[in-house]
Amino acid sequence: MRLIPVKLLSPGMILARNIYNSDGLVLLAEGVKLSEGMIRRLQGMDLGYVYIKDKLTEDIVIPELVSEETRLKAIRSIQSSFRNLESQSHLKGSFLHLGKTFGGLMDSIMDEIASHQESMVLLTDMHTNDYNLYRHSLNVCLYTMVLGISYGYSKDELKVLGLGALLHDIGKTKTPTELLNRPGALSKEEFREVQRHTEIGFKILKDEPNIPLLSAHCALQHHERLDGSGYPRGLVGDDIHDYAKWIGIVDSYDAMVSRRVYKPAMLPHQAVEVMYTGSGTLYKQSFLALFRDRVAIYPAGLTVRLHTGETGVVSRIHPHVPHRPVVRILTDSEGQPVIPPYELDLSESLTMMIAGIGDSQTQSI
Repeated sequence: MRLIPVKLLSPGMILARNIYNSDGLVLLAEGVKLSEGMIRRLQGMDLGYVYIKDKLTEDIVIPELVSEETRLKAIRSIQSSFRNLESQSHLKGSFLHLGKTFGGLMDSIMDEIASHQESMVLLTDMHTNDYNLYRHSLNVCLYTMVLGISYGYSKDELKVLGLGALLHDIGKTKTPTELLNRPGALSKEEFREVQRHTEIGFKILKDEPNIPLLSAHCALQHHERLDGSGYPRGLVGDDIHDYAKWIGIVDSYDAMVSRRVYKPAMLPHQAVEVMYTGSGTLYKQSFLALFRDRVAIYPAGLTVRLHTGETGVVSRIHPHVPHRPVVRILTDSEGQPVIPPYELDLSESLTMMIAGIGDSQTQSI
């Protein structure tokens, strides 16, 4: 399969991955042959990229962190619980369903990710449209679990971390939707109202008997930054719990690679570059280094351009050097097709560099 911009789709191309709506339901299914009407619909959704089947890349498979069944179950659980909170006018009282609902779900997620020996932080939502609180919550949980496993946390520690990641933005259920979706700049008062989601999330979770108190602190602290520039308390360095530091990194990354009403989505390598400007000041340097080493900066199926002018598609990612993938070379430096295409392993060809990303022509089945 191949990952291409929606603007380059043409009738007759075949989807290689499902496209979902904000509720986790399938809008267009894998295997569908695209018509002009479908393409206009996708373009109207402001969807950046989709996976299509392609003769030259039909053997390239993009793995999933968790099964579609588990993902759909998680999205529905998050959606149901968050909407229930949105409908309540108070914060006091116990929300016993949270721990019961998400405890078992976390066990399933941990088991699935742990079963993949070389799990990586993949760009899981290239085939969905727009930012969504429910998907964002799940993505942050999945990414954080990969990092937690790589870091060496125990199963008990992972569950606390995972629940904190899954519920880190639960306070946004009490933030006015018009503020969260405002395309223009917020006033100081409005921005402070949005910032309150950290404290509200803590209040919702801290007295929940089935949610660890440390998970509640993840909701409170995930916007704190090492240099004290974060919120709500301006904590510095070691005053921020490590779990919140992990979640802060992943939360920032997923927000950058998601389209919002006020900004387009970045590609993974762009987001990582931006985040590295905050290494040691906003984010813990060693944590950010592990994140960089576990994120698929160039997703499988993405077209890349080498410094020599050759172009190709990322066919495989090395788990321990994701920034040096295997590239299937499709065109030479003059833009002429390479027949037959060949594989170039950038982890071995150290003089070859990726100079950019792009997709100018694609062959459909």
